[in-house]
Amino acid sequence: MGSPQQKPKRLRLVVDVSGSMYRFNGVDGRLERSMEAVCMVMEAFENYEEKFKYDVAGHSGDGYNIGLVPINKIPKDNKQRLEILKTMHAHAQFCMSGDHTLEGTEHAIKEIVKEEADEYFVIVLSDANLSRYGIHPAKFAQILTSSPQVNAFAIFIGSLGDQAARLQRTLPAGRSFVAMDTKDIPQILQQIFTSTMLSSV
Repeated sequence: MGSPQQKPKRLRLVVDVSGSMYRFNGVDGRLERSMEAVCMVMEAFENYEEKFKYDVAGHSGDGYNIGLVPINKIPKDNKQRLEILKTMHAHAQFCMSGDHTLEGTEHAIKEIVKEEADEYFVIVLSDANLSRYGIHPAKFAQILTSSPQVNAFAIFIGSLGDQAARLQRTLPAGRSFVAMDTKDIPQILQQIFTSTMLSSV
């Protein structure tokens, strides 16, 4: 903590752009919340390119690594950010049904450590709809904790009933958050970055 940061921190945001995000958006606003979260991350890191390198990948029935914001093409203004949000919305509307949460998370964790960084973060935005596709929470937990080098977390931004809360209880403590309101997301992100700083002291 006392030593100056030599290399940038590295973040990959893995975003759910599946059909269920679009379909249930009318129920709990999950797609809007996901788009707002991505927008917040893009805005928050706007002037911190030296300290923080990030990219955003989507996952849906169409695949597990849909490039939304490549690391070398970070949006510079509101117009460019809006284009990315439009892409997310259109993808969720027209993609195949299915879920690649696990594959997207696993790929991000393996991929991110290939470049040198001060610290690695993978944050997965998901709608907690894993059981519908027969995905076992234990498998998700195993992937989140698969690399000691990578701080991986899940933020659940959609839930039918108590789906998200139930899922959170089965995941390792401190690795998952439920954000049913967009205004909770900045606080959660802050918590994620602070917790890793404190645990490394």
